[in-house]
Amino acid sequence: MTRTQRMTLVAAILGSAIATIDGTVVNVALPAIERDLGGGLQVQQWVANAYLLALGSLLLIGGSLGDIYGERRIFALGAGGFGVFSLACALAPTSEALIAARALQGVAGALLVPSSLAMIVAAFSARERAAAIGAWTAWGAIASLVGPFAGGLIVDRLSWRWIFALNLPLVGLTLVLVRSAVAPTRGPTGRRVDYLGAVLCALGLAGVVFALIEQPRYGWSSPAIAVPLVGGIAAFAGFLAYERRAAQPMLRLELFARRNFAVGNAETLAMYAGLGVAFFFLSIFLQQVAGYTALEAGLATLPVTIGMFVLSRRFGALADRYGPRLFMGVGPLVAGAGLLLLLRTGIETSYISDVLPGLLVFSLGLSTTVAPLTAAVLADADETDAGIASAINNAVARVAGLVGVSVVGLVAARTLVGDTFAPNDSSVRAFHEVVAICAVLLAAGGVLGLLGIVNPRRPIEAEACSGGQLYGVPEPAAVPRVALATVSDGAAREA
Repeated sequence: MTRTQRMTLVAAILGSAIATIDGTVVNVALPAIERDLGGGLQVQQWVANAYLLALGSLLLIGGSLGDIYGERRIFALGAGGFGVFSLACALAPTSEALIAARALQGVAGALLVPSSLAMIVAAFSARERAAAIGAWTAWGAIASLVGPFAGGLIVDRLSWRWIFALNLPLVGLTLVLVRSAVAPTRGPTGRRVDYLGAVLCALGLAGVVFALIEQPRYGWSSPAIAVPLVGGIAAFAGFLAYERRAAQPMLRLELFARRNFAVGNAETLAMYAGLGVAFFFLSIFLQQVAGYTALEAGLATLPVTIGMFVLSRRFGALADRYGPRLFMGVGPLVAGAGLLLLLRTGIETSYISDVLPGLLVFSLGLSTTVAPLTAAVLADADETDAGIASAINNAVARVAGLVGVSVVGLVAARTLVGDTFAPNDSSVRAFHEVVAICAVLLAAGGVLGLLGIVNPRRPIEAEACSGGQLYGVPEPAAVPRVALATVSDGAAREA
């Protein structure tokens, strides 16, 4: 590996890690943000969802911008924007200002994440690329491992504002590395940006999410809820109709005609909705009901990430040998059973006896599932469609968490947290209802896997997808080994 390649890889890892950490570390800071800025559960949901909404709805188009205008330019723009909007988050005087800055962070992240992979593809030869992408994925996993712990420590010892301010030196270092190591890439290629598709997708998701989050405040009969809900549904329907006939769509709907791709993305939607909801509300429950500190809440979920880091590649190797169907079916059921063990929690919650057993079982089920799931989805697409197939699956995973938190928040809006909140039996019961819903979502994903997935005839290389969409785009998502020498630069950059 040359010095330039090494610096390019470090820049790509740093840029992707910044966006990954900010998507998860904020969960442990939500109670502190709510105490400082007020607003109850609605503010907590919007602080998390504004970022996911912008990132999930613009991720596909962000990948295509790198191909059209050059990945170095788009990566640098995304990294610089992320730094500016991180500073805006740190200095936000009100909850509204923080939510707006979080949304802009998501826009920058949509430029940053796909371009980081594209830079690696451009900098490394076909023979070197697999190892480089493997390192990129592994460090993404480590970033997710460290994030909640570091976030909890920062919130307890300093302030929630520092979890955003500390992005600035990392962004600065990333930009220096990019400027020094990454060569400018080609400009326009004749492809066009699907601006209308991006706008319709963002408006559709925003309208529905706004209605679901704000419904407890206004009620279903209020025009403030009915108008954005109906408008959002209409915009998203328009988005799907437009993408079907667009010459260069950002969402390739014809891929969903393939069985494993369609079923796998449906399972991704169910799985990652349950996962996103569970982590969002568990962090809030542990702090605002069980009395944990932010650091303790951050450390609480560490066994899940460690289990994923240790086991998921091994389950991926087993899926390579026996096929993904059994693992995609059984894994979510085990994860759902783990969540049900959290029904033992209460106002007085012991981590060792009430929380840890459920998280360990949950981690086992998650580790069983994520690599086979991601690999099976990607193996059902043609090799030249690997990039866009990965981007679609990544976007589905992120949107699943966004919608899941919004929908399930209706259950907990009035009892789990609030402006005049005090821990009581009702708040515990609300958390248990959330846990049960998450378990049902995971179980539904497992049933989809058992009934819908067909073991593919060609190798799926699940071992290389160990992080799944939890930690970004895994190796075959960008460039399958069988296609390293043949996949087009355009398809690779779309990842």
